[in-house]
Amino acid sequence: MKELLKESTFENELVEIFRSNLSKEELLDKISNYHENDIAGALEKLNTEERKKIYPILGEEMVSDIFTYIENPDEYLTELQPEMMVKVLSKMDADDVVDILDEMEDEDKSQIVGMLDEETGNDIKLILSYSQDEIGSKMTTNFIEISKNLSIRQATRELITQAGENDNIGTIYVVDENGDYYGAIDLKDLIIARDGANLEDIISTSYPFVNDHELIADCIERIKEYEEDSIPVVAENGKILGVITSQDIVEVVDDEMGEDYAKLAGLTAEEDLNEKTTESMKKRLPWLVILLFLGMAVSSVVGVFETVVAVLPIVICFQSLILDMAGNVGTQSLAVTIRVLMDENLTTSEKFGLVIKETRVGLANGLFLGILAFIFIGVYIIVFKHNTVTNSFLISGCVGVSLLVAMIMSSLVGTLIPMLFHRIKIDPAVASGPLITTVNDLVAVVTYYGLAWVLLIEVFHLG
Repeated sequence: MKELLKESTFENELVEIFRSNLSKEELLDKISNYHENDIAGALEKLNTEERKKIYPILGEEMVSDIFTYIENPDEYLTELQPEMMVKVLSKMDADDVVDILDEMEDEDKSQIVGMLDEETGNDIKLILSYSQDEIGSKMTTNFIEISKNLSIRQATRELITQAGENDNIGTIYVVDENGDYYGAIDLKDLIIARDGANLEDIISTSYPFVNDHELIADCIERIKEYEEDSIPVVAENGKILGVITSQDIVEVVDDEMGEDYAKLAGLTAEEDLNEKTTESMKKRLPWLVILLFLGMAVSSVVGVFETVVAVLPIVICFQSLILDMAGNVGTQSLAVTIRVLMDENLTTSEKFGLVIKETRVGLANGLFLGILAFIFIGVYIIVFKHNTVTNSFLISGCVGVSLLVAMIMSSLVGTLIPMLFHRIKIDPAVASGPLITTVNDLVAVVTYYGLAWVLLIEVFHLG
């Protein structure tokens, strides 16, 4: 069992096979039992010359399957002979080809599209015609389509015929006599249907679909809820243009999460390793300028409380504790709020309930951590700073109360700011982590030093 749990060695085994002196037939026989993903990984471990020798042996069909699993297939595409490259791309799903072309220069992209067969070229042009935020840009034209007027036997025969070119056969899509989308058939239902049965009886006419120009952000949650292997993409005229597969959905969700993560970091878009320095600067500078001025505000507030630091220098030791905890709480509330706000049907009362809930959480956590801070910081000051018991626990009490207030306020800030952004039709993810953290720093500084000034100096006359 432990052996099974070890890291797979399939890629290394394949590398050895590729580097052996086996004949073409022997090599193909050896690798026939391996998954294309492992073969792709093995190819990436070979050098360029080794790969160039392997491609003709594998053939266009297998290379096209393998390329769908390679991380950056555009880097390896140039290793193929022009004729083979065209054949490989023609055998790949149009959406996979589009992903490859997206990494190329416009001139190279146009040249390659022009070399492809008419059907593949038209499919690629169709997908490229959509903007990146439309669901049509993520669809594949790999699907089975049959007429609703067929018999069970005819439908089965049509499925077998189309399966030679399209391997997404789990769901079969049905069109009416005008060629408009009508419904869908589960493959299992078609297989078990009796010859004399009516095809209409196994067609799901309420099967979900999306429109090609729908925004990804507007329909992705709806698509995920159905949990189907594929969902058809339908044009305004009712024709099926393609399908969104479960793999497409995973990729879309991953992209959306990446974008949200970038926004939480104070960026306008995701960056990659190859991005120019100037482009990265353009993405980061706007937020950094805002945060600079907010940071200056925090520093100015600290300056106002110089008297407190001069009289009680020990209070500065616990400043970072208050600031860090406030920032952490605010970021947690921000993440929860953004996730909740993804539901566009959220009512005002539900939003108010979220604010109350986050405030209660901040209160409970702040109370617990405030008590811990009161006890342990008090003991710390007595033991290591040699202060009196009374003074030590007065200071730790100030830290504890400040922690409580700061955590409550941070929960509110982390909840209310994204709600405000959402209210004024700005993506709530734009209420980024750095922004929330800086605002919470300001709140925490005022709270901590304000309490230290009022309670420790003015009321108890410490220092």
